[in-house]
This record gives sequence, structure tokens and C-alpha cells, in this order.
Amino acid sequence: FLRPLFIDGLACSSLCEKDTLYLGKCFTAKPNSQVYSGSWGDLEGVIKCQMEEAPHYDLGNEMEPRKEATAFNKPTKGTSVEKFREMILNHLKARVGDQANLLELAAQVLSIADANKDGHISLPEARSTWALLQLNEFLLALVLQDREHMPKLLGFCGDLYVMEKVPYSPLYGITLPWVIEVWIPAGLRRSMDQWFTPSWPHKAKISIGLLELVEDIFHGNFGSFLMCDVSATTFGYNDRHDLKVIDAHYIVPEVIFQESIRQQRCDVDEDCLYGADCLTSCDLTKHRCTPEVTRPNLAKACEALKDYILRGAPSDIREELEKQLYACIALKGSAEQMEIEHSLILNNLKTLLWKKISHTKDS
Repeated sequence: FLRPLFIDGLACSSLCEKDTLYLGKCFTAKPNSQVYSGSWGDLEGVIKCQMEEAPHYDLGNEMEPRKEATAFNKPTKGTSVEKFREMILNHLKARVGDQANLLELAAQVLSIADANKDGHISLPEARSTWALLQLNEFLLALVLQDREHMPKLLGFCGDLYVMEKVPYSPLYGITLPWVIEVWIPAGLRRSMDQWFTPSWPHKAKISIGLLELVEDIFHGNFGSFLMCDVSATTFGYNDRHDLKVIDAHYIVPEVIFQESIRQQRCDVDEDCLYGADCLTSCDLTKHRCTPEVTRPNLAKACEALKDYILRGAPSDIREELEKQLYACIALKGSAEQMEIEHSLILNNLKTLLWKKISHTKDS
């Protein structure tokens, strides 16, 4: 790699000059979103590069982000740090809404921008940070950096960035050759996905982590986010059985989602789907999608956890656990519309699981 003069970051020297940042196995077939295993000196990591993802959305049939080449031309030469701070604040306001703590979040961005910690933000550092700031995963990593659910950002070079490796992923499931897959009944296939999961107390701790993530991104310090793909492949866990988000591509700011979806033309509700799990309804009088999702994050999380946490559950809590999970899955409407019921179910589930494992070494 030859380092362009208009980007910079902590990983640039290792990638382009010292050859101490190695790209290993490629994990994705998408040309615009490349993910590699990698090593950086003594650190194991995951290297991600959003080749052409744009900072705005053009919602076509699949509602994918519009693709445009990253130019690394913002901020322009001569931009002061104060002007850059203002750019960051305006961008964050557009992404997460006018939150009370945006100044704090902007300060975190500026701290990350000073990659070499020399007390100054160079133009290449600023341009690299601005490119990263357009990405959902980078934004979520900032928002959740004091929590345990996001892998740590280790460094970046332009809009290539290195995240902490999550040793166990996906959350559950096995991969089979397609010639075998097509002959397996769906019920048996779901059961097989749970064959090689951790012990039940460890699964309980991981499940609590997912419930806490739902709490953190619903009316958190920096606005609300929607989980639009709550599948096992989105999550993993570490040696301490802390849940980690391994793909935040479809965890999107609610403000951005609502602005985008209401512009989407529709004839049926299914036209108003983003990712696998964010569905709204179609207003047939206007043939436009409504902005409110039909199911809250919590209902989708409980559905993802149901088979996982019920398999091997202790007999003395299994019946109550199953009852609470089904009540959770049945939640409809946005979390704002049913905030009390949402909070009650979430707290009941966490309490039930914690009580069972709090006196064991697994907690």
C-alpha cells in the first residue's frame, strides 16, 4: 500500500510503511464493504473498509445506502479546528437529532481525530475522521465506547479501520454445505443451530448483554437507534461471555431511518422494509411509508434469543422464562408508545436471568 497524502491515522504507518498491519482472510463477498481478519503487531483484529459508502441514503427497492466514491475532500484546506468542530456538531445533529450531549460526542470525535496524540489535528487526520463519521458502525462505536457491547476501535487509516477481534461469532448457528442444507427440515435446522452453544449460565450472561444493548440504544445519551437485523450473525461474544456487536451496518439512528423511510413509495407494507427487521406500514392514501416501526428492538431481540436461552434452561425457571419471552416477542408498535410495558418486560427478563446466575462464577 502507498499512503495518499490526503489521509492519515494511527494505522497508516503500519499499513503503508512498516508492513506490520496484515490483512488475512476475507469475510465478505460485497465489493463495497470489505471485512478481513488481521493482525497489527501483537494485536488480533478485524479490518474493515467501506469502499464507496456514502453519507446519505437513497432508498430504492432494497433501501441500500447510495454508493459514491469517498473523495477525502472535506474539510477543505484552511478549515480551522473550530470550524471542523461545527461541521461535526451539525453532522451529528443530522444523524441522531438535537441531543443534549452532542458537545460531548463532538469532543470524542476530535480526540479520535488527533490520531498521533500530538495535540494537533492535521488536515489528513480530519479528512479521515470525517469519512469514518459517515459510517453507522463508527458512529455506534462512539456512542457505546464506554459500554462493553461494541468492540474497541484500535486505529484507522482513511476510512479503513481496525476493530478489536471478537473471538466467538456468530452468536449461534452452524454452517452446512448447501447440498445438505436443502434437505434439512426447518425445525431440525433451527435445533441444529443450538448444538454447539456455551453452557446455559454463559448463555444467560450473553443474553443479558443483548438486553442491555437494547437499553443502551433506546433513548440513550445520544439518541435512539433501531436494530434492523437482529440475527445471530450480527453478534458474538468474548472469553468472558460479554456480548459484542460484530456487524453494526443495520443498527441505524432512528432520526435517519424515519427521514428516509417516509420518502419511500409503497403499495403494500412489505415495500416499507429496511434490513431484515425494520418494517413500517404503507399509507395507501399517499403511497408512502409511515415512519414508525411495527416492532420495537426488544421484541426482535427476544425472538432471536428464544431458542438459544430456552435450550438447557433450568426446570425451575423454564416455564416463567418462556412466558416472559413470548410476552416480549408479542410487543408491537414503537417503544415510545409502550415505554412502561417495554421497560417492565425488559427488567423482568434481566432479573430472572441474573437471579439464576448471580451466585455462580459464570456471572
